[in-house]
Amino acid sequence: YTYCQTLGSSEAYSRLSKHWDTWITEDDLHQIAAAGMNHVRIPIGYWSVIKDDNAPYVQGAYEFLGRALDWAAGAGLKVMIDLHGAPYSQNGFDNSGRRGGIGWGQGDSVTRTKNALNKIRDDMGNHSAVSTIELLNEPMGSSIGMDTVRQFYMDGWGNLRNTDLVVTFHDAFAGVNSWNGWGSGMWNLMLDTHHYEVFDSGVLQNDIGTHISSACAFGASMATNNKWTISGEWTGATTDCAQWLNGRGVGARYDGTYNYNGQSSSYIGSCDGKYSGTVAGLDATYRDNIGKFIEAQLDGYEKAAGWIFWTWKTEAAPEWDMQELLQNGVFPNPVTNRNHPGQCN
Repeated sequence: YTYCQTLGSSEAYSRLSKHWDTWITEDDLHQIAAAGMNHVRIPIGYWSVIKDDNAPYVQGAYEFLGRALDWAAGAGLKVMIDLHGAPYSQNGFDNSGRRGGIGWGQGDSVTRTKNALNKIRDDMGNHSAVSTIELLNEPMGSSIGMDTVRQFYMDGWGNLRNTDLVVTFHDAFAGVNSWNGWGSGMWNLMLDTHHYEVFDSGVLQNDIGTHISSACAFGASMATNNKWTISGEWTGATTDCAQWLNGRGVGARYDGTYNYNGQSSSYIGSCDGKYSGTVAGLDATYRDNIGKFIEAQLDGYEKAAGWIFWTWKTEAAPEWDMQELLQNGVFPNPVTNRNHPGQCN
């Protein structure tokens, strides 16, 4: 929102179109398949699907989504199309398109979200690469109201029923077990839950053994749900050091620089090499710990219906960069390999 607002539509479109055209290539999809993955999750904002004349967003990404579907099919991959941002923001996070308040659920925001999903269904729902559409990324159920979220999910599921697609819905931060028993009579329904151990100062102080135990326990809880359940976002990171992870200009809890909405943090450790850098530049012990944490999560989440790592490629965030983690032997390659087997036994 503010990126396009600050640059103006012409300059924003120029920069973003270059990014869309160059950042993820057809070769990336083949690398993902070669490492043993079978799915990619592609996020897109509502403004790329249906034009919003009352917001500064620029369009253009939707056409590249279509190209990515063709590439995925050529690489033998399936795709989850993830509606990542909704009108007025469903969570107040920058990844919704606009950081700050949560306005989704008000006015015509839900209707416009459904319109975007219906257009994706009509344009791409029958593409051979598309296996599922995620109705909305990370709606903040406690702020929006869970009744509103559940009704939206039911309506969204119904609108997609003239396809054979699986309908994916996020747990709205209510936890996987809160959805047991919901959706009776609905089919082709999958629950997505996201697991990060970096957004809480207490959790950031955990040692690697505690992180591993937590990942295994989370995977076990996923497996008890009565629906197909995946962890559609997770990472190898055990710090929040990556540049702008918490938002532009916010800082990190880990090194005590966090400052947002009156909240601050105390120093836990250094962000050197993690704020910006490469996997090869991390010290050997930390690389090994990332590998252990990744493999614990793989083993845990595979007790349920699976996982999708966030993310494939970064500019300079080594803990989050699957491509670099694979190239440096930290992420198992192929993903069925284990350097640290049996951690969740």
